[in-house]
Amino acid sequence: MTETQVDGPPADLTDVERHMWQTFRAGTVCDLGTRVAEQDDPHGDAEWGPERRVRAEVVALLLLAGPEPVPGRVGCLKLRGAQITGRLDLSGGTVPPYVEIRSCRFDGEVQLSETRFGTLRLDNCAVPRIEAARLHTEGDLHLARCRVARGIRLTDAQIGTDLLISHAVFQRDNRGRAIAADGMAVAQDVQADMVEAYGEVSLRGAKVGASMSLRGARLRNPYGRRALNAPTLTVERTLYLTSVGLPLQAPDPARPYDWSQTPTQGGPQRHFECRGGLRLDDGRFGDSVDFYGARFELQPGQEVSLRRIQTPEFRFVGEAPERGRVVVSGAKVVKLVDRSTSWPGPGRLSMEGFVYENLAPRGHFPLARRLDWVAAATPEYSPEPYERLASVLRDGGEDADAREVLVAKHRRRRSTLPPAARAWGYLQDWTVVYGYRPGRAALWMAVLWAAGALLFSGHRPEPLKADEHPQWNAALYALDLLLPVIDLGQEGQWKVEGGWQWAAAALVLLGWILATTVAAGASRLLRRG
Repeated sequence: MTETQVDGPPADLTDVERHMWQTFRAGTVCDLGTRVAEQDDPHGDAEWGPERRVRAEVVALLLLAGPEPVPGRVGCLKLRGAQITGRLDLSGGTVPPYVEIRSCRFDGEVQLSETRFGTLRLDNCAVPRIEAARLHTEGDLHLARCRVARGIRLTDAQIGTDLLISHAVFQRDNRGRAIAADGMAVAQDVQADMVEAYGEVSLRGAKVGASMSLRGARLRNPYGRRALNAPTLTVERTLYLTSVGLPLQAPDPARPYDWSQTPTQGGPQRHFECRGGLRLDDGRFGDSVDFYGARFELQPGQEVSLRRIQTPEFRFVGEAPERGRVVVSGAKVVKLVDRSTSWPGPGRLSMEGFVYENLAPRGHFPLARRLDWVAAATPEYSPEPYERLASVLRDGGEDADAREVLVAKHRRRRSTLPPAARAWGYLQDWTVVYGYRPGRAALWMAVLWAAGALLFSGHRPEPLKADEHPQWNAALYALDLLLPVIDLGQEGQWKVEGGWQWAAAALVLLGWILATTVAAGASRLLRRG
């Protein structure tokens, strides 16, 4: 390219490039489209002629060292319907003007590494690849509806306000990544509704200052282990991996930023789909993590891994994966919102050390299904999940359900014991339900009292002291044997021999066992917190 003339653009510009130069100075739109949808689709098969082509080096010259604007106007690049030939390389540069490129085709990759922008908007563009490591924008970065053939790299990028990639399509690069954004920081929202990624989406250590929305997104990585790899992700508000409502009428192409809607009952919607593993280990989320309507398609060995995440609210109300595992081990949440049909079956759920303080089930989630949920997470017996569930139920005023959970814990433990201890466990379960139903122990004591009274009513033993003994009373004698500590003046006054001595000893032993059980059960009822 020849040097810029003193009073105008370079001498070797084409007519199309000269028009772009003039619109840049005037701050107006350079529209090279035909107004025919099929002809203007940058992702279609229609050929674009020389009348729509501009060189990438001319675009770079405008953005890095462009001319002064027309007096009274603000210079900016607003380009539509153009085919940008060659590689657009702005690496390491500073781009002061506002940039908006819509419905354009790029022949070569876009190099933005360590480039500084005010605001950059690429909307509905076809790009071979975007290389933007350590990109810095003061305002937004918009890539709505773009299709990127070999992925985008935003490693350690700094976005001053919002990142918008809604409805964009990203294919994988030569490392299998569709979006590589490790260490990226976005000051406000990340809007990625209905995005499609065919390769790994890597967000390791990324930080988002407000919310991050992947509603209706489709993440697919048949080439590797994970579709979304985002350990230590920090989102100050909510992470949405949910369904999205679809508009009943065609959206306005001129408004690509507000197409997404909240799903309505019975209305059309698109689910969040993840085909491949998902990892959010050690993530921090200020408001909630929402999986409403999410669908997972995992292979054996792949996981929805949520180890050690922390969030006030965790909404796990998607569809249970048919294969793979869900892992919430070590996670800490305040409110758990879930469905019974959202969790996988035995051997495919792990929640060791999973801490939650409140349960808010959606739909029918009876205690029996909740116990199945705990059992599914403990192929080998572990008391902690049972005790956590019982504690949460007790704190919520569900004392009877809490006792049922603890009984289930003892029954589960019983299966791991040797035969003798297992037999003793069955006896405890059948008689007093491991002490969690003291009323049954009191009933057994009443039955034993009646049996003892009937037994001793037909046998009056000799007194130990002929001239000093109370009047014989079979009912009081049986009760005195059964009740430990309390002395009713009958036991120890009569000479019991032979089989009667064994009967008396049995009543004493059973009385101690049952009385201890009643006392323990009563103390549990009186103790709260």
